[in-house]
Amino acid sequence: MLKPQNCTLYSGGHAGAETFFGECAEKWGVNEVTFSYEGHDIKRSKNVVMLTDDQLRQGNVSMEIVTQHMNRRYHHSEKIQRVMQSIYHMLHKGIQVFAVGVILEDDTVKGGTGWGVELGKFLNREVHVFDKEKQNWCKWEKGQWIDDDPMIKETTFCGTGTRYLTDEARDAISELFRKSFER
Repeated sequence: MLKPQNCTLYSGGHAGAETFFGECAEKWGVNEVTFSYEGHDIKRSKNVVMLTDDQLRQGNVSMEIVTQHMNRRYHHSEKIQRVMQSIYHMLHKGIQVFAVGVILEDDTVKGGTGWGVELGKFLNREVHVFDKEKQNWCKWEKGQWIDDDPMIKETTFCGTGTRYLTDEARDAISELFRKSFER
């Protein structure tokens, strides 16, 4: 079993899932890094790494590629682009990805959370999603979602997801940390 003090959570500090992942990390003694940038509104401000414009550009991705992978259109605004660039830094550092959202029929995840999940798939990360509607964890494996009972098994991981966290999702995140770190 991993020791929590040897692990690091990477997130973006947004309200909802990312804030709750951070609170659980703090409770269990997991290191935490929050990626942000100038003008970014975050709710969780523990160990913030402020990304420079040059660092953000490392995560550049064509909005056409995002649209193609996500099967939906995003505005070509600088705000959306910066969020996607910061997600790159989370996924570049974290080996496992834990997200909270809704898995859609096309196997993408609803909303902005979906890009983190898609990028995780693309980077061959171990990707787990707690589906708020089905109220269960799923893992992306061999091109499909399968039911899952995840544990944190890597020293670096990402916690991301919806701003609209349900009680069931909070319980699922809490249980993830408990199973992973309780002795």
